Amino acid sequence: MTVVESAQHRFDAVRISPHRTIECAIKQLDLAGTGALVLCEEGDRFRGLLTDGDIRRGFLRGVTFQDPCSEVATQRPLTVPPTVKATEMLQIMNRIDINHLPLVDNAGRATGLILRRDLMVENHLEMSAVIMAGGLGTRLLPLTLDVPKPMLPVGDRPLMELTLERLRKAGIRHVNVTTHHLSDKIKGHFRDGHDFGVDLTYVTEEHPLGTAGGLGFLSGRTEPILVINGDVLTAVNYNDLFAFHRDNRADLTVGVRLYEMEVPYGVVDCEGTHVKRVREKPTIKLFVNAGVYVLEPLVSYFIPAGRRCDMTDLIKELLEAGRNVVSFPIMEYWLDIGQHKDYARANEDVRLGKMI
Repeated sequence: MTVVESAQHRFDAVRISPHRTIECAIKQLDLAGTGALVLCEEGDRFRGLLTDGDIRRGFLRGVTFQDPCSEVATQRPLTVPPTVKATEMLQIMNRIDINHLPLVDNAGRATGLILRRDLMVENHLEMSAVIMAGGLGTRLLPLTLDVPKPMLPVGDRPLMELTLERLRKAGIRHVNVTTHHLSDKIKGHFRDGHDFGVDLTYVTEEHPLGTAGGLGFLSGRTEPILVINGDVLTAVNYNDLFAFHRDNRADLTVGVRLYEMEVPYGVVDCEGTHVKRVREKPTIKLFVNAGVYVLEPLVSYFIPAGRRCDMTDLIKELLEAGRNVVSFPIMEYWLDIGQHKDYARANEDVRLGKMI
């Protein structure tokens, strides 16, 4: 299948009306895994391009989930006809540094969406990363009795192999792994990482140090570092994450995920004893911590050496010190494998090719 044929094949998954809500767009982006949607009216008339970056910037300026896609989309993005050669498309995308290129014919009809990753084998992001792999995995017992959670098979490979593959494809070559529970099994499988295309070093915690404490052993760095929890399965674009971190001049960037929770009762809003509104089984929408972070080197000074420190504690310390902490909404595939139902879903999603 050619690049143009692939772009046309995915068109149904990325086509959206400009009148649909941003909330609908976020859900469709999650399913499509493309990082962008093509805005089309009747007859596939092209009306713009909506990227996950557009949505993030929209949130920063106060748009809501119920605003239409057209509120934040780029109305007149660069487009190319389907007849343009793939080499020319890549030159255009590299020259102006864009990751999405809509295909639009001479009649103004959209026919597909080219992704820069269609045209490139790998990116080259020279950063290091940390995988927090020291958890006990208590909620997944008895599976984690003899197998550390990062070594649980997802599809036909351990979870951590999938994480390392995503990091390698982003151009990240050096990865630190914090370990505690059954650390020898992790080290025995991955060794120095060369068989997996990365350079691995290990930080073994003598006692559990929480979700941030192990980072205290990595002081002395001079560049930002990506941190990801070892039980997270995600297709987040790390290049976009780092760019967002730099653009916002953040000290720490927290990956967040939209979480919806339906209240199974009628909710009564009151002021004192006066009833102001009754809502029948409302759905509450929140951003939750996705277990993916970017940290500047100075953050290490806020981590107590050799003592337990969770990432929530670290964020609180930074906020109290007036440091710049920002959130990065993850639109791509994301799953926290914390319970048995999550583990079953991860295997099914990988089998169906959803984690792309």
